[in-house]
Amino acid sequence: MVSLGYLRQEKDSKRYRIGRPLFALAASALDEIEMVNVATPVLEDLSRETGESGHFAVRMGDAVVVIARTSGPGAFQLTDRVGVVRPAHCTAVGKIILASLRADQLKRFLERADLKPSTKQSIIDVPSLLREIAEIKRSGIAFDDGEFNPEVRCIAVPVLDFTGQIIGALGISGPIWRLSNQILQGHARIVRTAANRLSVEFGAKTVSKS
Repeated sequence: MVSLGYLRQEKDSKRYRIGRPLFALAASALDEIEMVNVATPVLEDLSRETGESGHFAVRMGDAVVVIARTSGPGAFQLTDRVGVVRPAHCTAVGKIILASLRADQLKRFLERADLKPSTKQSIIDVPSLLREIAEIKRSGIAFDDGEFNPEVRCIAVPVLDFTGQIIGALGISGPIWRLSNQILQGHARIVRTAANRLSVEFGAKTVSKS
């Protein structure tokens, strides 16, 4: 532990103290806990207003992880638990994260990523994915029309932090028989309003496109 830097030993007393890496880990955990605490009330209101499951996800390597979620009042709510990891290329929250990457970061992602299909709707060729990302950059909104789960549709928009950078994606998901593309489009304004509210909570001075 000492050689890795997780502990340091005082020369005189020989007592051990926590090293910088553990302090960094603790700070990261606190940040995530605080993000969940701030995001949850926003998601609860979003779920009540739309009747669908709400979720907030952040980047984890080449994937995304859902760190907060809520269920709506309607029947047949999605049962994904907090902490699930999802591929970036075939989920709405993931495509928002990809659209936030710099050109060089996105290039490296595409060079190493395995764009495996989750359903027959999944985008697995680079040119199509790049066109989708370009449209997301233009519109500030991403959709998942049965691309990860053939029975589920999703919509997501970016969430900003105090630096104005995208730190995550907020969205809703629901069964395709209830969440038609028309209804999904109709919920876009509600989802954007919720994401703007969460961005302000995180200290953003500017918000996503309305």
